[in-house]
Order: sequence, then C-alpha cells, then structure tokens
Amino acid sequence: MIFVIQRMDKTIILSLLGLLTLSLFVLYAAVHDGDIAVFQKQVIFWCLGFIGFIGICFVPLRLMGLLAWPAYIIALLSLALVPLIGDVHMGARRWLDLGVVAFQPSEMMKWALMLMLAHWFASREPNTWPNFLIPLLMVMLPAALIVIQPDLGTTLVLLFAAIAMLIASGFAWRWIFAAIAASPLVLYILWHNMHGYQKQRVLTFLDPQSDPLGAGYHVIQSSIAIGSGGFWGKGYLQGTQGRLHFLPEQHTDFIFAILAEEGGLITVTVLLVLYGILISRMLTIAAHAHSRFGALLTTGIASIFMLYAFVNIGMVSGILPVVGVPLPFISYGGSALLTMLGALAIVMRVAIESRGNIPWQRPSSPLS
Repeated sequence: MIFVIQRMDKTIILSLLGLLTLSLFVLYAAVHDGDIAVFQKQVIFWCLGFIGFIGICFVPLRLMGLLAWPAYIIALLSLALVPLIGDVHMGARRWLDLGVVAFQPSEMMKWALMLMLAHWFASREPNTWPNFLIPLLMVMLPAALIVIQPDLGTTLVLLFAAIAMLIASGFAWRWIFAAIAASPLVLYILWHNMHGYQKQRVLTFLDPQSDPLGAGYHVIQSSIAIGSGGFWGKGYLQGTQGRLHFLPEQHTDFIFAILAEEGGLITVTVLLVLYGILISRMLTIAAHAHSRFGALLTTGIASIFMLYAFVNIGMVSGILPVVGVPLPFISYGGSALLTMLGALAIVMRVAIESRGNIPWQRPSSPLS
C-alpha cells in the first residue's frame, strides 16, 4: 500500500483537491437557499468517489485489460435496458433505477468504451480494414443507444474520444480523413433523428434572441450572469442571477455561470488553470506510459475531460449549442462524478506503473 501511495502523481492529486474545493464552494452557492440536500449528497458522492479512486489505484493495468470486454458488454446491456425500463427525468429516459440508487449507463459507457478501444488498439496493428471497422462498430452501437435517450452531448463526446483514440493508435492520416469525410453524412443522420427541442437548441444557438422566453432563455440568462461578474465577481453568495433563480439547472449543467457571476474572471481563470494542469499532466503521463495500452487509455480519458470542459463552458457562454454535458468535477451529479473519479484513478495507475519515466517525477530511491 505504501508503495502505491509513494508513487502517486502529486500534480494530479493537487489539481483534484483544487477542483474539489472549488466544486463544493460553487455548489453550495448554487443551492444554499434552496435544496441544501443536493450539496449534502454531493459531499457523500465525493467521499465514495475517493474511496473508489484509492481502490482503483491498486488494480494492475493488466487486469484492467482483461476486464475490457466484460465492462463494455455490461455497459452496452445497461444501455439497451434504458429504453425498456429506464426512468424519465426532465423529458429524457437516461436512468436505471436499482432501488438504492439510480445511475446513467451512458456515464459508465464512456469509460468502458475507452477501456475497450485501448485494449483493442494496443494488441493490433493499425491501418487494416478489420481493425478499423470493428472498433467503429463498437462506437456506433452505444452511440445509437445514447442518441435515442435522447442525449446528444454524450453521443458527441463518444465520437470525439473515439477519433482521438484513432489518431493516438497510429492510424495513417488517410484513415482519419476518411472518418472526417463521412462526418456530413453522420451529421445529416443525427439531424433527422434529433428531437424537436434538440433542433431548436441548435437554431437558438445561432440566434438566442429569436426565442428569449423559450429555448433561448438558458443562454441569455447565463450570458447575463457571466457578464455581470466582471473581473472580481459580485462576491460569494451575492450573485443575483443565482439567488433569484433566473438560471435554470444552475447546480448542474449551468453551474459555470454561478462561478463566473460570483467569482468573476479571476475565479474562472483559476478553474481553467486547474483544468489545464490536470489535462496536460494526463497527456504527459500518456506520452511516457510504460505500455501502449496505458498510453492509449490515458489519451482517451484526457480527451473526454478536455471535451467536457470545452463544451460545457462553451454552451453556457453562448458560443456552442446547449447540450447535456456536465462541467467536470464541478457540476452536481453522482453518476458523472463517480465515473470521472474512477477514470482519473486509471490514469493514476498508469502513472504509478510508469514511475521514473515521467518528467518532474522521480523514484524516491534507486530501488523504487
């Protein structure tokens, strides 16, 4: 146990602690005059997540590779059950109720898919049709099940992360360009299978003022909150958009607006720096990983974190359409937080097994 703890990456730990601190302060600000039970639940999720985080750090990468197929199949079966017996919340059928707790299979699938793709590409040569088409099928099956829930945001995350894995695995650029060339067809299919409110979100993104009390309401109110925060912010627990509940979903998808309104540009910068440190460190670990499997897996996980942060901040700021994507480690949500901590623990395990190869991190003794 001491061996594992000594080899943990301090940069990841410090970045995570910084995000934890910021998360609890911002979440409390979003719910302190409403449902305080939300804050209490998130504290419990953080505690459970850290227990799982430590536990996963002790799991060898070789065993994770053996678990790739079972994890993918379980996640896929869970997704297949959602349209049949899933619970409906806010017009979307995305949750499975296990009695004790409800969870989103799509959250589990993101990380199970990264595990599966890393396992597949690590043991096979790229630039062959079977090794290209079979992983493509692995991606499209869960993507189709997720998009009908409907959950466009998670579907796009899966596709982006799969492309990142494809690039990292060593496929020639002609294969990448072939996948990109097919994107108009994919977008056409997505558009004609989107629900009416999803189409309206895209159209509202182009002109939020066209429906200020309907589909454009979220973006307009979040833009007001972000702009009114200025450089220093209005002060902790002093944000008017949040306190007066003009912001819908202010503790989940739109929590960034609360952070920007009360903390201003200075707090937003702190958040972006923490994300930058965390993601760049993950990419450094991937570049110096002891195994190809670890490098690919870390790359896929880093790409998901990066896209989550970019899309959430972009949609809340009005530069991207509104999709259901949480802000990593900040938004409220048990399924998202637990799976993100689990994914980060996998990256930590890669760092532990690669100790000595990673810059800024050296063994404590020649025998380590």
